[in-house]
Amino acid sequence: MTLRIGIAGLSGRMGTLLTEEVAAAGATLAGGTGRGDDAGALFAQSQVVIDFTNAATAETHAALAARHGKPLILGSSGLSAAQEAAVAAAAESVPVVYAANFSPGVALLFAMAERMAAALPPEQYDAEIVEMHHRQKVDAPSGTAIGLGRAVARGRGKTLEEVGMESGRDGHTGPRATGPIGFAALRGGQVVGEHTLLFAAGSEHIALTHRSFDRRVYATGAVRAALWAARQPAGLYDMKHVLGMG
Repeated sequence: MTLRIGIAGLSGRMGTLLTEEVAAAGATLAGGTGRGDDAGALFAQSQVVIDFTNAATAETHAALAARHGKPLILGSSGLSAAQEAAVAAAAESVPVVYAANFSPGVALLFAMAERMAAALPPEQYDAEIVEMHHRQKVDAPSGTAIGLGRAVARGRGKTLEEVGMESGRDGHTGPRATGPIGFAALRGGQVVGEHTLLFAAGSEHIALTHRSFDRRVYATGAVRAALWAARQPAGLYDMKHVLGMG
């Protein structure tokens, strides 16, 4: 019996790609929702639900996943602390794969960023993150950029909140503080996604860069996560777990 996968936001750009990738993986499309549709019915008829809609629906979909006992693959970005707490609460009863980016390459980027941050002391190496996306993207910094910042902070034994973020520098800002992670967000054209992490010291710069050229990489990763999550116990996971790196 093939896995029945539901897609929240079926009619969107990602919904179309996800539909194709569900079929390519040999799974069955259980259904989907558009704006105003009953998400509860989707969770009831699916074995796993993939959600790439937006942050505003994350809390509702997390609650529905828990209520119906169905794994949730969540790729929405820009979640608030309260919305992330709701996702974590749902993960106490069902598997939830919540990732800032479902590209395998980005998962590796996060792992490398954490290891490099552990080796490069913040007193000597400033960490700066630059990202660029298409002009329609509504949140900044991107979820992937924030995930990259969290990886750097983890490598330095702290949370991103403890380390601090510097973004939107403008005017007479004074010298750069030691420790906080810098963020710069660029928007324009139809760029799928570009992220660069720069460790800058007085005598050297080290850069890690990832570029996405096709949104399909996110759809392929999300379907891979759905197939994986269907076999897992309750818990909050991300792509490093899906790739066997967690």
